[in-house]
Amino acid sequence: MKIVFFVVVMALFITSLNSGSNGNCYYIANDTEAVLVDAGISCRETEKRMRLLGLSMSKVKAIFISHEHTDHIKGVESIAEKYALPVYITTATAQRGRLHFKKELINYFAAYEEVSIGNLIVTAFPKLHDAADPHSFIITGNGITVGVFTDIGANCQHVTKHFCQCHAAFLETNYDDEMLEQGRYPIFLKNRIRGGEGHLSNKQALEIFNNHRPTFMTHLLLAHLSKDNNNPQKVHQLFTEHARGVEIAVASRYQQTALYTIEPAATRLVTKANHKAMAQNMQLSLF
Repeated sequence: MKIVFFVVVMALFITSLNSGSNGNCYYIANDTEAVLVDAGISCRETEKRMRLLGLSMSKVKAIFISHEHTDHIKGVESIAEKYALPVYITTATAQRGRLHFKKELINYFAAYEEVSIGNLIVTAFPKLHDAADPHSFIITGNGITVGVFTDIGANCQHVTKHFCQCHAAFLETNYDDEMLEQGRYPIFLKNRIRGGEGHLSNKQALEIFNNHRPTFMTHLLLAHLSKDNNNPQKVHQLFTEHARGVEIAVASRYQQTALYTIEPAATRLVTKANHKAMAQNMQLSLF
């Protein structure tokens, strides 16, 4: 009789289902449960994009809403009602967004208050953005932390504190300074975007990445790119030049990204081939 010993690699799985001013929705999961951060695309489109990745809505156990702007809440009522999903939101965000849910679905959260969704722990923290009560989130499970850092007007101690904990992150790179300055937007809108409570520029995001990423970060997804004031290829190249081993991807405003597997640093380099070799080497024969 042979007993085979094998190593189980614990991981989290992440994808951006859509990222941009036309809708934002981010998926973070372990093996058994998942959460959505924001639901800014329709229920039908959310389902479609998950199917294309081989994902099931039955695994999603909760939705967390960052703030009330339409590109973050457009689909939340229909998704929550169809799948009876709890929605975690602040009181001010629900009121300003004029969102209405069945009483049993709504859950109010506060900054730095850990929320357990199965074996995932979601923690919200304040950010600078022109909304009623905006928050971003980190999601922790299996010894891994993933952060969602979008719709941030400027870096602050809350962003720094949480970014340096992340194995992977969605980080806003909304605009290129020169493209915004020379672009067609009226001056009041340009000032709103770059005024400290709007969005992060490529330069601001790169400063966060360079100065505050931990040594164990493996993936960075560049998020919430402006259609008019940024260029996906340009920002991808910019961050790749500073990657130092971190995988860089751009989250599209038109489709889902790949599904990324985020592993602890100790197991990052263990491939499927290595798994097979390790299992073979660890077989014991009992007579």
